[in-house]
Amino acid sequence: MKICLVTTFPPSQGGLSEYGLHIAEELRRNPFLSVTILADKMPAEHPELDGFNVKRCWSFDDPMSAYRLLQTIGKLKPDVVWFNLLFSTFGRNPFNAFLGLLTPLLSRLSGRYTHVTLHHLMDTVDLKDAGVKHARLYRAAGAVATRVLLLSNSVSVLMPGYRKILHEKYGHDNVHVRSHGVLTRRPEYPDFARRGNPEQRILAFGKWGTYKRLELMIEAFQIIKATLPNAKLVIGGGDHPQAQGYVQSLKKKHGGNPAIEFTGYVEEDQLPDLFQSSSVAVMPYSSSTGCSGVAHLACAYGVPIVCADLADFRQMADGEELAIEFYQPGNAQDLANCLINFLTNQEKQRAMGVQNFSTALRMTMPTIVLKYLRHFELEQRTEALRQITRFRRLPGWVPSKSLMLRLMTRNSLGWVHRSAIPRPRVNGSGHELLNGNLNESGKLAGSGIPLNGDGVTAGSRYRGSKSLGLGEIPSTRTASHSDAHNGDSSQELSLTPAWHAADESQSPNAEGQKETSMDWDRVVPLRQPADGNGGNGNGGSGDAGTGSHGSGGKQAVQSTGNPGAREHNRAIERP
Repeated sequence: MKICLVTTFPPSQGGLSEYGLHIAEELRRNPFLSVTILADKMPAEHPELDGFNVKRCWSFDDPMSAYRLLQTIGKLKPDVVWFNLLFSTFGRNPFNAFLGLLTPLLSRLSGRYTHVTLHHLMDTVDLKDAGVKHARLYRAAGAVATRVLLLSNSVSVLMPGYRKILHEKYGHDNVHVRSHGVLTRRPEYPDFARRGNPEQRILAFGKWGTYKRLELMIEAFQIIKATLPNAKLVIGGGDHPQAQGYVQSLKKKHGGNPAIEFTGYVEEDQLPDLFQSSSVAVMPYSSSTGCSGVAHLACAYGVPIVCADLADFRQMADGEELAIEFYQPGNAQDLANCLINFLTNQEKQRAMGVQNFSTALRMTMPTIVLKYLRHFELEQRTEALRQITRFRRLPGWVPSKSLMLRLMTRNSLGWVHRSAIPRPRVNGSGHELLNGNLNESGKLAGSGIPLNGDGVTAGSRYRGSKSLGLGEIPSTRTASHSDAHNGDSSQELSLTPAWHAADESQSPNAEGQKETSMDWDRVVPLRQPADGNGGNGNGGSGDAGTGSHGSGGKQAVQSTGNPGAREHNRAIERP
């Protein structure tokens, strides 16, 4: 599969450049993909990152960006064009930004499958807080731009609330909710030994100057410092593109304070040390523009989060189970109290750090990108089958119909072998047969019911006797007999879950015993007796009987037709 990824890309520091880097990093690891990054041009020559195929064919605030992108896409002829976008990705000037946002629609009209990952919505952004003049005009233009972006083949948003807005307000159903991801392949377990030793480091990280401002954080830190002398404020990151010089002005004002450190722009390889040494990450925002990359970066290193109580962040915390403490937006005293209570509670620090690390394990970039690739392949195959269906509707008298059909489907042959999605490995050595029967030992009952080698009928697969709630069943067989029938002791034992067996010497509610989950689609009714040593000694009669479980010991087999026995021994009642 050939993919063109349209994004800002390092060493450019444009919006979403770090996110684009991590997407590209995962795509290039897949040997079945051919990835070209269509990135923004930089004012000065910088060496490209090793291992990436980058074509810098468009510029920020350039009205010709859409034309140059389409020209490059036409030459490369990709299967998928993937846009990683903010509404301001292509320019600060509204006209230039709008022209750039036309590119996904034009890409689709050129015949390429086009997907847009949209990180925020104009409907939820506080334009006045972001320093935008003529907010009403921007809002109207944003609504038009949103409708244009929705004309792409598919769109991904990062929060469920955004999909609801796009469905209810704009009436589009080609919108999918994807997780943001934690911008790393392997989250790091929190290093608690470095936190609070010898100082409590409070980290404020981001691109500052618009809705992300530091005055509130510095004011709250003065209050914290009076209570916690070992506290230190670390300010990471630089200026927002629309607020050049903002961080430098604060550095001149507060740079003489040894308790406040300005790190400037932080390189990727320096992020682990910065976050692992921080006790808490603070997001002192006055408004939000969608899912926070800083919050997910903190999760990757198991750092607790304190942030303003904003609707987007509440939704993010609830939807992804992030450990976040909220304070009243714009209230420095409330922020200071929240941080003081947190920094003096080591148990809470550990609990929140571990929870964020656990969340990060479910949202690694390989997992996120794999979901995108599955979607792309499914859409490609669906479209190919749709074209074939239309072709087959042609009347039979059309000449060379079969030849034309073969020509149309020549690129779809061998899909399974050329898939970019790795196949899951099948555990176990058994082979699945017709009607879900498993042939584990090379023997099948005459009625088509499989046997596991000991004459016990097989259905759903369970690992050993413990998973059936049998506990440890002592074996009285000789070693040679056991090996002949069961092989290695680690082999899987497959038993029909249509009945429940319990050892006579054990209580059915013994400690550690769990009810087994049933795969009802694979339950095999015991209509007739199975040949061999195991099974019901009465040949499948409705009465409870005794029989050998293959290990020489007796066990009671409760009939599923006896309700009293079911209630006593938790047997499964069959209809």
